[in-house]
Amino acid sequence: MASQTKSDREDGGFMVKVATFIVDRRNLFFLLFGIALIFSAAAMNWVKVENAMSAYLPETTETRQGLDRMEEQFITYGTARVMVTNIPYTQAETISEQIENLDSVIMLAFDSTSDHYNNFSALYDITFGYEETDERALNALHEVEALLAGYDFYTSTAMGDASAEQIAGEMQVISVLVAIVVLSVLLLTSETWAEVPVLLLTFCTAALITKGTNFLMGTISFVSDSVTIVLQLALSIDYAVIFCNRYKEEHKTLPTREADIVALSKAIPEISSSSLTTVGGLIAMMFMQFGIGSDMALCLIRAIVLSLLAVFLLMPGLIMLFGSAMDKTRHKSFIPNIPFVGRFAYATKYIMPPLFLVLIIAACLISSKCPYVYGYTMLETPVQSDAMIVDEMITESFGDSNMVALVVPAGSYEKEKKLLAELDAKAEVDHTMGLANTEAMDGYMLTDKLTARNFSELLELDYEIAEVLYMAYAVNDENYAKIINGLSTYSIPLIDIFMFLYDEVNEGYVTLDDDMMQTLEDAHTQMQIALDQLQGEDYSRMLIYLNLPEEGDETFAFLDEMHEIAGKYYEGTILIPGEATSQYDLYKTFQRDNTVVNVVSILAVLVVLLFTFMSAGMPVLLIMVIQGVIWINFSVPAIQRKNVFFMSYLIVSSIQMGANIDYAIVISGRFMELKNKMSKKEAIIETMNFAFPTIVTSGSMLALAGILIGQMSSDGAICGIGQCLGRGTIMSIIIVMFVLPQILLLGEKIIEKTSFSVSIPLNLEKTSGLMRVDGIIQGQINGTVVGEMHGFIRGDASLFVNMGKLEPRQDDCPDLSLITQKIFEEENAEHAQS
Repeated sequence: MASQTKSDREDGGFMVKVATFIVDRRNLFFLLFGIALIFSAAAMNWVKVENAMSAYLPETTETRQGLDRMEEQFITYGTARVMVTNIPYTQAETISEQIENLDSVIMLAFDSTSDHYNNFSALYDITFGYEETDERALNALHEVEALLAGYDFYTSTAMGDASAEQIAGEMQVISVLVAIVVLSVLLLTSETWAEVPVLLLTFCTAALITKGTNFLMGTISFVSDSVTIVLQLALSIDYAVIFCNRYKEEHKTLPTREADIVALSKAIPEISSSSLTTVGGLIAMMFMQFGIGSDMALCLIRAIVLSLLAVFLLMPGLIMLFGSAMDKTRHKSFIPNIPFVGRFAYATKYIMPPLFLVLIIAACLISSKCPYVYGYTMLETPVQSDAMIVDEMITESFGDSNMVALVVPAGSYEKEKKLLAELDAKAEVDHTMGLANTEAMDGYMLTDKLTARNFSELLELDYEIAEVLYMAYAVNDENYAKIINGLSTYSIPLIDIFMFLYDEVNEGYVTLDDDMMQTLEDAHTQMQIALDQLQGEDYSRMLIYLNLPEEGDETFAFLDEMHEIAGKYYEGTILIPGEATSQYDLYKTFQRDNTVVNVVSILAVLVVLLFTFMSAGMPVLLIMVIQGVIWINFSVPAIQRKNVFFMSYLIVSSIQMGANIDYAIVISGRFMELKNKMSKKEAIIETMNFAFPTIVTSGSMLALAGILIGQMSSDGAICGIGQCLGRGTIMSIIIVMFVLPQILLLGEKIIEKTSFSVSIPLNLEKTSGLMRVDGIIQGQINGTVVGEMHGFIRGDASLFVNMGKLEPRQDDCPDLSLITQKIFEEENAEHAQS
């Protein structure tokens, strides 16, 4: 026999007091939520969204360090690749000249090779005279596009937020469709039409406040910004449904206010416990090294907490507001009973568990072969963004480009020249670019050393002037030995003497004719651009273009080899930032995050289930079921050989473990409650009839939300989350409906034997006359009664009150119904006075 301590009964009384306060002070909570909504509407504009996935790499990764180092040491100019199609080469040359003549363009790469002209299409690599983050660089691109009006042209650039804007537009459409799905499901599963606006108002309020409070995190990732609201709906709508169902159950015997109070007092601990499994799964994401996991977990946990507050504080008032309408708009339930599922479960209780065990062992092995990828280039999405389409067109005509930067300590042009030469000799390298192998003029590279004689001949400069210039440079460089021993053999890197000459001219120490001055100005502009991008105060940068895909074992191995090669020439920090390195870093963090997320999510949910069921066997069975579904889910892409973005697995496995296990809890809890009151067969049939409406409501919402995201998002990460979540939720529903019942029937003895709940005898309460009973009772009332009761008794009672209270009442009226009415009127009057 279940029992309860005195403190438990006191907790029940405390919850009734809390619920009474919330219901009777509903106007106060209406006001508070109204203020929060107004504030959130304004605060939505304060949220900053980070669109770069590399920003969430750990500080210790090579990519993060490399990006930070490059931001400190170098200037990154705005660039764009513009492809113009259906033009002859002569027209392409004309366009090249027009673009190059624009004041905002400082560099243009175009020639007759297949790298820039192929299949009647021209590709222009444009560099603008402003930094990549400067708004003027984007305006300069618009100027180029205006010049090309009338041509078929396509632009690929990292500048601006075109992709982010497209993702935002897609998510707006998805949100509207998800809202339609939610409305349809709620109408289908409702028992009264007026409960639908109560549920929608509750959720929409929580969603808007969630959106407005995102600013508290400072900056959130584009993934969190895109999917939090949709997932919040799918994860938390069942909290409102549970409370609403509780209210309708209580309202069968109690007036609106009393039913609202009793339902809320019971729903608060029930819903809070249910939400802990979801929060437990999300907490696991906070242990990821990859920062998007923590970012998304914090967003979703806050969303769930706000949903709970809306259900506990706002929804009771809405029920009071719509209570009369709910009574008037009752209709027959559209959700049928499903006794055949329970009968099937009982008939196959010795068949399905062994088959499921074999299935999950196979799924575990197959899912371990799932082809995870760490970048977008190898992902396919049902919808392609404009940027993806353009990049694909450029790749088809001109091939792909995989560039990484090599950042090394500055100070030696000779080392740089040797390093670039060795890398150029590698089959994995297409070509390299650095100061040491960039041609300046007449076959001389920027870092080639020239004597005064060589320099005077190169610029057609008077030798005496060149000699004076070299002497001044030696003095400035404090290289007095060269002055004493003669300047004839003294050589200086071309770029250094050029920049020195430019400074001397500007300061008035050297005078040149107009033609020479124009040559110097043009050369200085190009050299300064090269210095800004390739040479910093402490570090030098080289660009390495690889003949390898952005990710893969061969690419990752060559990145390690590049470190070894560079290490032969340089001591100290050597960094190779780039897309390939970013994906290599993600690959390495995934190896650790995968284990940590799985272990933490299982442990977090295990702890919640242990205290929920007070049994060691039940949590193990439920976690085995959901973990099995996760393995089955990711066996599908493994069998299809379809690439999965690694982050999709980490996030979806956490959400599945935390959220889908609620379906298993509903079935398990009901079955354990009924199995001792009726036959096992009847218990499982009744359990499945009871659980089906709850599972079909929240499960269909989460599944359809995932499917819509997966089919309508052009972003590889967001699309992958949606596809895996939608497929996984459908699988979870199928398994908990058609496999879990058999496991419970077969394993109930194990569950009972591993139970560690302690039964504490209750005091037997005896009374006679008129009494009011609210709670779960067991005992005799001129007969025997076991169950949950809300009402009045006249007679003799000997009862164990398992939850709630038994109160004697003054018996001064022969009609029990009149007594009930009188007592409710008295209580209402007391509450009105208070």
